[in-house]
Amino acid sequence: MTRATHPETAEMQAIIDRHLGMEGPLLPMFHALQAEYGYVPAAALPLLADTLNLTVAEVHGVKSFYHDFRDHPAGRHILKICRAEACQAMGANDMSARVLERLGIDWHGTTPDGDVTVEPVYCLGLCACGPAAMVDGRVVGRANSDRLLAEVGA
Repeated sequence: MTRATHPETAEMQAIIDRHLGMEGPLLPMFHALQAEYGYVPAAALPLLADTLNLTVAEVHGVKSFYHDFRDHPAGRHILKICRAEACQAMGANDMSARVLERLGIDWHGTTPDGDVTVEPVYCLGLCACGPAAMVDGRVVGRANSDRLLAEVGA
């Protein structure tokens, strides 16, 4: 089966085509693909490249530059922990180490049960309330490992 006739490929191409009229459409295309699949499938990169007359390397370079675009599905809960200096000064490194150890994963990892993905972020804008985190899109100030783990049900 060729790439153009694979059902998933046709679905991805339809998502890409919906954003063609936009100025600077690559990032909106990435966002739309991730919204649909929970990540940006590798099979979408050549489609994006062909559609936008770019190389696959250029498309990959843009995707890998932005840390929010995933290569694989995330867990049911997404825990983002601030790694910026203000949060580090308030104990974010130790807190992060405890969370990662309790979950048995590393940064960008997902627990084996698919429940939690932990990602680093570099400033959530809560510098006065550090350490800061985000659980499923909701910011948490003055975070600690026990609170974060309870928030994700771990």
